[in-house]
Amino acid sequence: MVFANICKLSSKLYGNVVVVASKNNQTWSMIPAAAAAAASCNAQVRGITSKAMRHRNPSVKPEPFPYKEVKYNFWRALLDNTCARFDENSKLIVVDGPPAAGKGALAKLLAEELDMLYIPCPTMDYILINSYGYDCRQLDDQLPEACKSYDEKDFLKNPHSIKASRFNLFKYELRYGKHIEALAHILNTGQGVIMDRSPYSDHIYTNAMAEHGLCSKTFLNFYHQVRDNSMYHLWKPHLVIYLDVPVDEVRRRIEQRNRPYEKDSIVSSPEYLKTLEKFYKNTFLKEINNHSEVLVYDWSEVGDSEVVVEDIERVDFDQYDIYDLKLKDWRRLDKWDWNLQRSKFQPSKSDRLKCFLNVPNSRCPEIVIDGEDYKVFERVWENAPGNKYQKGYNKDMGDGDVLFKW
Repeated sequence: MVFANICKLSSKLYGNVVVVASKNNQTWSMIPAAAAAAASCNAQVRGITSKAMRHRNPSVKPEPFPYKEVKYNFWRALLDNTCARFDENSKLIVVDGPPAAGKGALAKLLAEELDMLYIPCPTMDYILINSYGYDCRQLDDQLPEACKSYDEKDFLKNPHSIKASRFNLFKYELRYGKHIEALAHILNTGQGVIMDRSPYSDHIYTNAMAEHGLCSKTFLNFYHQVRDNSMYHLWKPHLVIYLDVPVDEVRRRIEQRNRPYEKDSIVSSPEYLKTLEKFYKNTFLKEINNHSEVLVYDWSEVGDSEVVVEDIERVDFDQYDIYDLKLKDWRRLDKWDWNLQRSKFQPSKSDRLKCFLNVPNSRCPEIVIDGEDYKVFERVWENAPGNKYQKGYNKDMGDGDVLFKW
């Protein structure tokens, strides 16, 4: 946060926070209007520190748990206390903002400075490229039109396509899965995570689509049903960093990177970008500030990541008690509550959480594929190289000793 002697108060007010604008480094900080009481003993404590400071005072804690290979269960919980790995940097940070704001670049720099794991914004490649590296877009010529691939580039080229609504749901599911992955990493290793966007801002883009007629109101209602049914299972981030870039500057950056399918797209037009900005500032920032710490930066000109690190180090995550809504997700009853939550977010159980994305659809035809078309898709998709069996069991992809794998 920025000290008062180098700041001037802005007239803007977001909910119960005042936006403070720095004269020197052009940053804003959202500072709570009233400080809360001391944090509970069962919450994560202390402020975030940079890698340089951490190396001066190394902490002794257990080695990271290999959660991707080994299941964490009751018997392991008897000897493996989740809280033993936590330190001041065991936090979840999200960098958000409009397109071309530089979210990914800043998130990478912060992850390096704070010794945290960087999780990039997921793309449709996570679905369309299988674990063997085979690009399933190559199957399009064998598929009905409704089942052909539709990724970010296709959305920018033709956002009016009926497949845009399904694409939107896929993107939400990918962000949902990445958020589960981030929580699992923190709880099993104690290392903090910095994400490029999160499912908490995903609805901004869906609302903008609906306002510009790119999806129906029926789909918008269905999307929010899915979101309401699934989001309450996740934990909100400790800190959200929002990069505020004026619409004119966003357009200039989009044109500068000169992607024809992007700069000429409807969803890159000034009108659409203004709608995104409106929903970000009037909806997302107000909502997330009730649950997380928020820093807002004027990123019209790319700022200094070291200044951002210094601001992060000044954020007091320890000022709230058990009755405060902010950071409530990160306060647990006791060590066994922590262990239970850690088990809940294990990769082996992530499919159970993703089940909450399955909301019955009876009034949203744009996300439904005809049964005969789907039969063709299923046959072609499952017989593609590397798709027939689980990874490690496909002889046609060079996997050996399949008979003796358990």
